[in-house]
Amino acid sequence: MTVAEEAEKYGLHRVGARPSLVEYLKQTWSRREFIYELAKSRVQAQNERNRLGMVWVVLKPTFNALMYGFIFGILQGGRKAEDFPVFVVIGVFLFEFFTTSMNGGAKSITGNTALVQSLAFPRLSLPVAQVTQNFLTLIPMLVIMFVYSMILGTSPKWTWIMVLPLVGIFSIFNMGVALICARITVHVRDFTNLLPLISRVLFYTSGVLFSVDRILSQWPWLVTAFDYHPLYQTLQIARAMIMDDASYDPVAWLVVSMWAVAALVTGLIYFWKAEERYGRAD
Repeated sequence: MTVAEEAEKYGLHRVGARPSLVEYLKQTWSRREFIYELAKSRVQAQNERNRLGMVWVVLKPTFNALMYGFIFGILQGGRKAEDFPVFVVIGVFLFEFFTTSMNGGAKSITGNTALVQSLAFPRLSLPVAQVTQNFLTLIPMLVIMFVYSMILGTSPKWTWIMVLPLVGIFSIFNMGVALICARITVHVRDFTNLLPLISRVLFYTSGVLFSVDRILSQWPWLVTAFDYHPLYQTLQIARAMIMDDASYDPVAWLVVSMWAVAALVTGLIYFWKAEERYGRAD
């Protein structure tokens, strides 16, 4: 009997060995309180570093909406979307959740090297805590988004409640993206230098600031392609739920749900496969 077989017989496992995926998820779930407390403490620490505290969380997307809305409103002229101010506010506020999850998730392992190398715990906890942190930050942003919508002339309606399950699906999608980016950054540290560019490209090509039907009407095939764009369809559903005259194809719910499940499953497996590498000093 080999040493490995003898160790297995007595339930001994190699330090840092990757558990099965099911066991890995169980271990992560057992640390859910740690994940939540880590996310909450980071939100509090972030607010304490800023003189304006939580107010800055809302001011940042507000300033972005004002700046980009003004510039792109002029550039688009008569082709801009109906109720353009509300259109932009919804797009900018929700996209902020995506980009902070992607960027924060990418740095969740490499930015916590000391923690990863000194303590034994499923590394999945770190990107999950990052997306949880961003979700906690999103809550006051959603409240302000609804307030801005009313100030800009949108009437409250029961469909506003549907934004909650949409955010839940969007969170699952963001989790998958964060997991994928977290592992890529471990292998390719320079990936973090590309993230701002990737974020900008997605920001300008996901319908955050423009109506696809109006701006791309000369390219019907491209408009059709946006029917399968997860970020664009998420924004379209949110706008249809909040704005007075906005409409959408109900199939969009299926599109964003399928993207969310695919991203999460892919991200989990991709991240789990490299679990043994996350604690290494290289």
